[in-house]
Amino acid sequence: MTDKTLHQLSRQVGEALGELGATITTAESCTGGWIAKVITDLSGSSAWFERGFVTYSNEAKHQMIGVDSATLETHGAVSEAVVREMAQGALYAAAADYAIAVSGIAGPNGGSEEKPVGTVWFGFASKLDGTIAHCQIFAGDRDAVRRQATEYALQTLWEEFLKNKLDTV
Repeated sequence: MTDKTLHQLSRQVGEALGELGATITTAESCTGGWIAKVITDLSGSSAWFERGFVTYSNEAKHQMIGVDSATLETHGAVSEAVVREMAQGALYAAAADYAIAVSGIAGPNGGSEEKPVGTVWFGFASKLDGTIAHCQIFAGDRDAVRRQATEYALQTLWEEFLKNKLDTV
């Protein structure tokens, strides 16, 4: 996967959001704002990108986008429950139409037997279509995991939410 791939995905997502008159926000942990960066690399993205939250710490997840401290304590930051709350919280805080949330273990440290390095949870929220979550385990070093997570997030948003909406416009 190359920067060209990320650029093409970002352009595809941006064009769809523009056509739908919709906006997006991101809540990122392990990707450190990379999804927002790729989106805002495009000229004109201010028309459909509302804002990004880099919520690297649990406290940031709680303070900035309202993830319940009990959810973090019970499930851990890298969990379905947390990314669902991250996506919903970002959607609300930004008053956007769509949200992408990401929390994972990019490595090289921090993994465990049940959550190995490369484990990344994704949350996607839409005002109209609800919230979904997916988990992926990526291979490679820290940079590779983060890059793959960024690509997966954009590709999934396109496939799960935007592609079908364009067919009905």
